[in-house]
Amino acid sequence: MHSSIAWWPTFIVLAVATFTDLRSRRIPNWLVLPFLVIGIGVSGWLHGWTGAWHSLAGIALGGFIFGILSLMGGMGMGDVKLCAAIGAWIWPQQLIIALVLTGMVGGIMALCWAAVGGFLGELFQGTGNLIFGIGKRGIKPDPEMNLSNPLARKMPYAPAIAIGTLVSFLAHAR
Repeated sequence: MHSSIAWWPTFIVLAVATFTDLRSRRIPNWLVLPFLVIGIGVSGWLHGWTGAWHSLAGIALGGFIFGILSLMGGMGMGDVKLCAAIGAWIWPQQLIIALVLTGMVGGIMALCWAAVGGFLGELFQGTGNLIFGIGKRGIKPDPEMNLSNPLARKMPYAPAIAIGTLVSFLAHAR
């Protein structure tokens, strides 16, 4: 979709999602699901069936990539739905850029959060276990490093998604 049309709706949804994720560690369905459906509608209205298919491909890509991370226990379903909804608006080509940037921003945020919180060593050990333990465990959640563990440290990820997505608009500008 043309970035100028997607910019404001995406900006508003990301601002609200970031606020709610920081405040309550949740991204509400009432925000994300209408955004997703409207993204498909706008794409179809502006670009016909091709636009609708691009939106569906963006939804599938975002849902698949963040869905795997959710299955591994490292991300909540609100993040998955938010990423899928963003895919409906910015389509796969820009979404790939947004996901790479989101990962970079999320990594920097996690490092800063761990350094300030005094658990940087624990973060590196846990990340190593998550990455190198995948051969033994598959995509099953690590018992210690997942959102269902009440002792696990949980970082709201909507701010990283917001920054990565909004910067992708600059990288994808024509």
